[in-house]
Amino acid sequence: MPNTPDDSLIRDLMTTLTLTEITPDVFSAPSFDYVGARVFGGQVLAQAMMAGAKTLQIDKPCHSFHGYFLRGGDIRLPVIYQVRRLRDGRSLSARQVVAVQNVPNNPDDPTLGTTEQVIFSMIASFSPMEGGLDYQESMPRYPHPDTLQSEQELKDAHVGKIPDALKARYLRKRHVEIRPVTPRDPIHPQPMRPRQANWLRINGLQDQPVAIHQALLAFASDFYLVGTGLMSHGLSFMTKGLQVASIDHSMHFHRPFDVSDWLLYDMWSDTTSHAKGLNHGQFWQDGRLVATTQQEGLMRLVGGEHVTGSS
Repeated sequence: MPNTPDDSLIRDLMTTLTLTEITPDVFSAPSFDYVGARVFGGQVLAQAMMAGAKTLQIDKPCHSFHGYFLRGGDIRLPVIYQVRRLRDGRSLSARQVVAVQNVPNNPDDPTLGTTEQVIFSMIASFSPMEGGLDYQESMPRYPHPDTLQSEQELKDAHVGKIPDALKARYLRKRHVEIRPVTPRDPIHPQPMRPRQANWLRINGLQDQPVAIHQALLAFASDFYLVGTGLMSHGLSFMTKGLQVASIDHSMHFHRPFDVSDWLLYDMWSDTTSHAKGLNHGQFWQDGRLVATTQQEGLMRLVGGEHVTGSS
């Protein structure tokens, strides 16, 4: 299945990762409409990583981050990233990154000023890659991406089932090329074991520093992960009355990778309770485990019955 990268989508991603330093260790970044009126969590993850990396005295890749989404951001406003230098050792460097937006007190009267709202907080740790003990499990076996339909092709197949009011947004091109291994029906999902896998890449990225590859993998990690916990209940993002939002997100980077080449994103959920679901993911490339991620998401069915599931 031929794929030609869309240059405008690549430009959007690179603009997203272009931060402007407004005062020492404080950066401004643009917001984009990736998923709707609220700032996409993957955007904030990627920009926060870039902000932390920009304050390093010696260039080091990120090896882990742990973040909390505290409020939904507004795509009409830029995001300000405030970085605090927690530690700079010979190997490890730690940064706290707080993302804020200056929200108008009255959109119709700019003289009334703004209020600073914290939308996200992260601690990230950076360390050079070095030799040492090395072990991993075997890469899961799934069909090769060349044998699978793209997410866009699957959307086209379902378009007749999508309400007219949602069609334009549903059919928009994704900035990450995704090929689901076992596609689900978004309109009539059936309860199933909460495990799914996607192949993904950002084709046409060209040569980029490690920080860009890591930030873009963090960006891509926020697609599909929170929805894994919905699978055992037979729910999808189009289920009437469903409220879903990411609460936190952590990630560990284990080995080098190239986000412009195919990566396998293997995801599963082991529990949902008290209106929350815990979701896990692993990224694989060429047989190597390159990153792991974990996310807890809000899952609230408003006006619906209590739904339980088990394997």
